[in-house]
Amino acid sequence: MNLFEKKVKAALDMMVSRRSVLTGGLITLASSLIPRKAFSTVKDLLLPERSLFFYNTYTGETLQESYWSDGQYITDVLNDINHIFRDHITETIEAIDTNLLDLLFALKEKMKITEPFHIVSGYRSPQTNAKLRKHKKGVAKNSLHMYGKAADIRVPGYSTKALRMAAIDLQGGGVGYYPRSGFVHLDVGELRYW
Repeated sequence: MNLFEKKVKAALDMMVSRRSVLTGGLITLASSLIPRKAFSTVKDLLLPERSLFFYNTYTGETLQESYWSDGQYITDVLNDINHIFRDHITETIEAIDTNLLDLLFALKEKMKITEPFHIVSGYRSPQTNAKLRKHKKGVAKNSLHMYGKAADIRVPGYSTKALRMAAIDLQGGGVGYYPRSGFVHLDVGELRYW
């Protein structure tokens, strides 16, 4: 290798090194600017895909798909998720917030969950929410379920207490604990616990 080739190689090595430092710094900066996304880590941003496994307790439907790949959400899979999360009483389908999906993915990764998330309640139409408020205690008038930002879940083989503690640790939003009913409420609203 002559002197010129050595200088070119050294310059390229320095550029790659600077680029790596700059990229790592930008990813770290971006992840720190995302509001309340304590569950988003640099490792999560670098994963090639994110997948979830769902079982709807009322319809018996299952879905196991990658909803995010190569840095973007997959529209067709999001539509399938919206369908499985639908209000099973009115058959109304609304978009589920991708932040909620990312929170569920973070919970899955944190607890190393391989079983499906059992959806006890996903999206709720305003009509269904009003009916539930009349007959059940603890249903919020302006529930985040009506905006696709909440899910009531359980996971076979995992206690609701363990799910609750892991969800609180992620600090991705609200966490409600319903041990008698056998589910945990997760939402991507304000940080609060009950």
